[in-house]
Amino acid sequence: MRLNEITFTDAKPVEGYGPGFFRIGGEVLHGPLLTGPTGARGWGGYDDAETLLTLAGEIDVLFVGTGAEIAHLPDALRDALEEAGIGVEVMASPAACRTYNVLLSEGRRIALALIPV
Repeated sequence: MRLNEITFTDAKPVEGYGPGFFRIGGEVLHGPLLTGPTGARGWGGYDDAETLLTLAGEIDVLFVGTGAEIAHLPDALRDALEEAGIGVEVMASPAACRTYNVLLSEGRRIALALIPV
């Protein structure tokens, strides 16, 4: 078996989560957030498309964690992201965290927007 060291580049992996919080790169953050190549910061939720659109050109795919259960994104948000050239994948927040970490370790151009569980 061959083992490879994982390098997360400048983005930080999601290390844990719980009711109302996420732990990213050793820092505990509360509420909805966005993390990716520019670091982790607060996000205003589905009504805050502007924060997500700042990633246009920097990422190929945005994973959106919709909380404990999968939910649909508002059409206006999905349309704005796709128009900006950002692919969107929607899943429950726990699955989104796991998927983000795996693809981050592969050096992919991704970001993660999360609603707490």
